[in-house]
Amino acid sequence: MDLKDIKDLIFAIDSTDIENVQIEKDDMKISISKGNLSKDNIVKERGPIQERVIDIEETVAEKVEEEDLFIVKSPIVGVFYSSPSPEEAPFVKVGSRVEKGDTLCIIEAMKIMNEIASEVSGEVVEILIDDEGVVEYGQAMIKIRR
Repeated sequence: MDLKDIKDLIFAIDSTDIENVQIEKDDMKISISKGNLSKDNIVKERGPIQERVIDIEETVAEKVEEEDLFIVKSPIVGVFYSSPSPEEAPFVKVGSRVEKGDTLCIIEAMKIMNEIASEVSGEVVEILIDDEGVVEYGQAMIKIRR
């Protein structure tokens, strides 16, 4: 199990109601607990000759920073439009302040223009789709920092 696997495990557990997890496999033991961030939050790997400790505070700190981000996902398959028409300004751009209910973009599906409204208030930090790009159901389109 490498660091990426451990990070994936942390994110998976974080999205559940599970509070504590302990995994023992061969010569490795991993213990993960939700709670306050402290220097005691560590992942231990025990090898036959030595004990190695990987400090996961940095990983948890990255997750805390990402928790403030809301990812707007496409509710349908279609074509992404950032503005109501090619001649008009985009609904939002990076740095724009949006309120809950503001239109973020349009997704065209079967010649029907579907306005996508923001579910949260915040600041647009990243637009992940190019204008007139095809989006899939559930695809991340816009990141908003709450």
